[in-house]
Amino acid sequence: MTLSTRRQAKRAARREARRALPLWRRMLPTWRITLGTLTALLLLAVGAFAVLYVIVPVPDPNAHAVAQNNIYLYADGTTEIARTGAVNRTDVTIDQIPLQTQQAVVSAEDRTFYQNRGIDLKGMLRAGWNTLLGKGMQGGSTITQQYVKNYYLTQDQTFERKGRELFIALKVDQQRSKNEVLAGYLNSSYFGRGAYGIQSAAHAYYGVDVSQLTLGQGAYLASLLQAPSLYDVRTATPANREKAVARWNYALDGMVQLGFLTTADRNAATFPEPIDPQPATGLAGQAGYLVGVADDYLISSGTIDAATLKAGGWRITTTFQKPKQDAFVKAVQDELTGELDPKARPTTDTDVRVAGASVEPATGRVVAVYGGPDYAKQPFNDALRQDNQIGSTFKPIDLAAGLIAQHTVDGRPITTETRYDGTSERPVTGGPTPYAPPNEDDVDYGNITLRYAMVKSVNSVYAQEGVDAGLARVRDTAVKLGIPDSVRGMDPANTSMTLGTATPSALDLAGAYATLANHGQAHTPWSVQKLERVNPGGAVDVPKMPDHKATDAVGRNIADSVTDVLRDVVSPRGTGSAALDLGRPAAGKTGTTDANLSAWFAGYTPELTTTVGLFRENPKSHAKEPLAGTAGLTRINGGAFPTKIWTDYMTAALSGTPTRQFDLQTGHTDPGPDNWPTTGAPTSTSPSATPTTAAATSAPVTTPSHAPSAPAATDQPNPGPVAPSPQNPRPTPSQDQPSPSSRPTQTRSARPSDPPTATAGPSGTAVAPAPAR
Repeated sequence: MTLSTRRQAKRAARREARRALPLWRRMLPTWRITLGTLTALLLLAVGAFAVLYVIVPVPDPNAHAVAQNNIYLYADGTTEIARTGAVNRTDVTIDQIPLQTQQAVVSAEDRTFYQNRGIDLKGMLRAGWNTLLGKGMQGGSTITQQYVKNYYLTQDQTFERKGRELFIALKVDQQRSKNEVLAGYLNSSYFGRGAYGIQSAAHAYYGVDVSQLTLGQGAYLASLLQAPSLYDVRTATPANREKAVARWNYALDGMVQLGFLTTADRNAATFPEPIDPQPATGLAGQAGYLVGVADDYLISSGTIDAATLKAGGWRITTTFQKPKQDAFVKAVQDELTGELDPKARPTTDTDVRVAGASVEPATGRVVAVYGGPDYAKQPFNDALRQDNQIGSTFKPIDLAAGLIAQHTVDGRPITTETRYDGTSERPVTGGPTPYAPPNEDDVDYGNITLRYAMVKSVNSVYAQEGVDAGLARVRDTAVKLGIPDSVRGMDPANTSMTLGTATPSALDLAGAYATLANHGQAHTPWSVQKLERVNPGGAVDVPKMPDHKATDAVGRNIADSVTDVLRDVVSPRGTGSAALDLGRPAAGKTGTTDANLSAWFAGYTPELTTTVGLFRENPKSHAKEPLAGTAGLTRINGGAFPTKIWTDYMTAALSGTPTRQFDLQTGHTDPGPDNWPTTGAPTSTSPSATPTTAAATSAPVTTPSHAPSAPAATDQPNPGPVAPSPQNPRPTPSQDQPSPSSRPTQTRSARPSDPPTATAGPSGTAVAPAPAR
């Protein structure tokens, strides 16, 4: 019998034997069929697995996983100003997370993490079996799988998502190191209290940076991963608190089991009570204003674009100093807010606003700003707005331009002691547009020096001096000192420019005055000293910050001469006399605009420059409203609230620092070839407009003895004996400071027949003159 015949006989015998079996038995497959079927299914499963492994890609991170806070810090690098962004997360590198915290997480969440290949089949089968036995839903996911779910996928409980999670976890395990996976997991996980990521969790539960977590604290944060909200022991029920502590013990016991921790250290560990939940650090109070200044600097300087900044994840260390910032807020509250009574004076004491900025002259660092009382209630940052005229705080720029010119366009010298006619409403000669500004209270001052005209803020003098210096030169000097060339009100085609129709922000003005304080060396004010971001995977972005090198704005002798004059403004005879309460050498200038729409004081000591502006604004129409009547006063001048706020702030800001004297070099040297443009308009040689130097004046200056004294302006003291002061230790010749008089009719120049009330600004809009102190 052949082999083939024998096989056929065996098959036939098996068939006969099977036919003899009962029906129910014949319905069951043979072992051969069963084995073959199982083998085929296994091969099919392996093939399908291989195909799916190939075709399922590792996707891009989901938007929520990469969303982070921007964290803004004070200059000390640790005190937080604010967090911005929808997701409270700040990524950190694995090196910033303490090793024991990493080990506690592995012990609590996946004890096979360092051995498995991204998935744990035994754990998954065990979890499935326990679920079938009614022991509740069991996870069984590895740290890698949880990372994939958090970072790449969603939290949806579907078979499709679970399947994709499996394949992506295998691929991620092959493509990334265990440290990268663990860092990604800890940065993407939710810990409760609105905290995403281990860094935010460390701050939320213990108020520390992640690098400062102790063993016990790290183990507690690891225990939170299983049930973040339920295991917050500060808000949990007694039962859930017990579960949280049990989970903490489970993590520590696992560390011993895995060899991460000794038994002695385990037994010495005590449960670390977290701090109470804290309110979210938002933009209320001063935070929003500081963030706005920092963002504006980063974007305008080209350090980073707005979209990249908004993407989040940046740790931004600013130049703001918290003690100085707090002092600025307190000064406004003490000197102004406490004097307002909106209930008693609803038409004048409401909508009063303050703009302020404080800058280090030597570096350009912005140490404090005042943008409003509370960003949550008033989200517009008044420190940055460029729509308030600065009035007579512009006069030092007129003086600087004149000192640079050294002479008028018709050859007469200009120094700080050059004499001008201080008659109120004397028509300016040589200007591009007719202009005859009144002095405050319409006071006539007679023939006075530029120094004295600055001390008393005489409009008629500086309107003429600015024209004599050349309006184009005045504008260029303003820009070199730090006034942005884009602000309105600096058009050389308008004679009124000389008296402060320009509208720089408080921060812009502080930068310009800081240049004078820094002997003519200009720094653009800057507010961010460090910027960095940790990316997924641990790479750190550190954009290059701008250089802060000083530029030559004006010569030292020019800047120091202006400072020397501005010291006399902060003296018993000056409009800034209230600043004498500082008790230190100081220089500054008051400013009050036409119709009393704004009031300013800009001043500095050798180490700090600060500006304070005051105005009222209709909250609906945003139209400017007069300050007259505020706090019950008829008129609000720069020498009132702005100077008092400045003095209060500067006193606190400089407390505990040595008193420094001004180091001035006021000698006049040849500035070199004069290539500055002029207005092109001829300068009149009318006696009312012709300056002469004090040294060259041969005829004595006379003031009618019978003329009654004029009323004193609200922001200047009554003339009296000049006492030595920190700003004015030297005696001043009395003949250089004649007393103001009422206008003698015999010296009064005729007004133009039709003086304008407004002149066209650079953009074609009306720019009203600002002839006030």
